[in-house]
Amino acid sequence: MTSLGQSGMGQDQDDVVLIPYSSAMERLTGLTTVNLLMISAATAAQVNPVQSEVVSLLARRHRITPPQPYDFQVRNLQAFAQAASSTGTVMELLLAGVAAVSLLVGGIGIMNIMMVSVTERTREIGLRMAVGARARSILNQFLTESIVLSTIGGLIGVVVGVLGTILVALLAKWPTLIPPGWIFASVGFSAMVGILFGYYPAQKAAHLSPIEALRFE
Repeated sequence: MTSLGQSGMGQDQDDVVLIPYSSAMERLTGLTTVNLLMISAATAAQVNPVQSEVVSLLARRHRITPPQPYDFQVRNLQAFAQAASSTGTVMELLLAGVAAVSLLVGGIGIMNIMMVSVTERTREIGLRMAVGARARSILNQFLTESIVLSTIGGLIGVVVGVLGTILVALLAKWPTLIPPGWIFASVGFSAMVGILFGYYPAQKAAHLSPIEALRFE
């Protein structure tokens, strides 16, 4: 038969044995009635109409008339797909929350590093201002340092993520895909974090008084 691969529930659809249902009932299960039917629609658009027809047919065969309750259940894989999609959405939100907290912690770390850098280089900043450096030049200098620092961190994170994905693919034999667009987006977002959390230290450095900065010990 044609290879089908794994089902939506993770079962190998090729690792099965097919025999006549009458033989299975007689030799394996000992049942006298069929308790499960699997029906395939020709296209995805026909799933709901086919399900309605199956319900009507079974109701007639079982001689069920409203308001009698059905003595059978009819479910389609779209319900399982929706449940899996909902689970995936929850996991995405959870991972997004973890990533947001990580970025916040990393951004605060960058801001602290830049604040320490501004403090340690106060005399350097005062000297540059004394010889004619503008406040915008000081601002751009420290903002560039913050962006470079956060971008390097983003690149390290991308490398670790790619290596981890490759390792999982090799060990677990899972098919993986790394979209290049998300790599660029990750690095760009890291640079944006550097701008957001590096602006305050850069602004503080740019507004130092040259006289007070030269006197700083």
